[in-house]
Formats: sequence, C-alpha cells, structure tokens
Amino acid sequence: MESPPALWTFVPAMTKTILYPANERGHADHGWLDAWHSFSFASWYDPKKMHFGVLRVLNDDTVAPGKGFGMHPHDNMEIITIPLEGALQHKDNMGNSAVVQSGDVQVMSAGTGILHSEFNPDQHARTKLLQIWLFPNKRDVTPRYDQITLDVNDRMDKFQQVVSPDAKDGGSWIHQDAWFHLGKFGGDHKEHYAVKKTGNGIYVFVVEGDVTIEGQTLNKRDAIGVWDTDAIDVTTGSSGADLLLMDVPMSA
Repeated sequence: MESPPALWTFVPAMTKTILYPANERGHADHGWLDAWHSFSFASWYDPKKMHFGVLRVLNDDTVAPGKGFGMHPHDNMEIITIPLEGALQHKDNMGNSAVVQSGDVQVMSAGTGILHSEFNPDQHARTKLLQIWLFPNKRDVTPRYDQITLDVNDRMDKFQQVVSPDAKDGGSWIHQDAWFHLGKFGGDHKEHYAVKKTGNGIYVFVVEGDVTIEGQTLNKRDAIGVWDTDAIDVTTGSSGADLLLMDVPMSA
C-alpha cells in the first residue's frame, strides 16, 4: 500500500538579496554640501529606493570648511552619525553642545521632537560623514542625545559593535532592535556574521575597498541588503575593506 501524501512539506526560505550600486544613488551638490543618498531623500525620489526594512536614510555627506546645517527639526526617528573624516559641531535645544570627530559615533532619539544644528568647525578642512535614520520601535519617546568614542583597534579584522538596543550590550543604544558594526579588514579576509534577531536583515555598506557577499562583488560605496537568512560570509579583496554592517528589522 502506498503511503498517504504528506499534509505539508517544509520548504526553507531562500535567501534574498538586493544590490545598491554606488553610481545609482541620488546626488545633490549644494556647493557647501556634496550629498549622496542611498534612499529617497529631500528632492531626490526613487520609488525603488525608499528604505531597507526600518533603515530609512543613509546619506554620505561632505561638508565644506566652516559650513553646515542650521537649526532644523526632527521627530520620531533614530539618527546615527558616523564621521569618517574631520569633525562636526553639534548643538541642540536640549542643551547639548559637542564636537563629533572621526572615531566617534553620535546617536539621537528624536522622539517627540528636537531642534539641532551641525557645522564643520574647521575653516580649512572638509568633513565627511555618514548619517543614518531608522524608524523607531517606540514613538513619541523623550528625546535623547548620546556620543561615544571608539577604539578603532577593536575593529581590526572583526566587526566592532557600535549601536545596539541595549546600552549594556556594547556601543550606544537606540529605540530599535538593530545592531550596527564597523569593521576594518585586511586583504583576502573571510568574516562570518550571524543575524542577531530572527527576522532581521543585513545591510552592508562598503566605505572603502572591495568585498564579496552572497556571490556579489562590491566596491567602494556599493551596498547590499540580505534577508531571509541566519548569517552571511564576507570575503575581502586583496586590498581589504572598511565596512558598515547594519542588522535591522525588516518591518517596523
């Protein structure tokens, strides 16, 4: 007698990927500000590039000497700023005044609303930075500001955690089940990264160098989003790579 057919068969989810080539980003040159947008921002709109999960904004900005953003508002957004070169003078309506430099990470929970300004305090050298916005998992929280200084040696040939949902877990904390890591890897290095929370996806942005992820070769300022997976392997090219890896929920 033949066996009865199974009521159901489990088929594991296939890993999904999406490429974000550097040359397909939005670009705005305001003279004092040279900005590249990974996702739709300000006057640049691409319906195919609205967000990756809760990752809403990834701006790659160069600010001219002595220039910057005057006081402007934000609300209900987690804002992470990572200077790559130079410094940024921050002031806000919560009474915070600080200089954020390369090697620092700044976090703001905009919550019910904040006003802040950002200026390059150097009259001779440019400032380069990444600014990332995430949708929060709690709305209308009390606004907060945090700034940490990192030991860059702790990211040599490994991922250094710089943001997480829990201040005790390492780095600064945010109102979202997301983990940010920075890594500086030598040539021909292979690194394994396991997703922190089931259902999260991974977004890797190549700051410098080149890497291969999920069979895709990425160069400077390219990015890849990977989801429906438990882990990824990152293999650098012969020149190595500086990476920003963000482990984020795929739904708010």
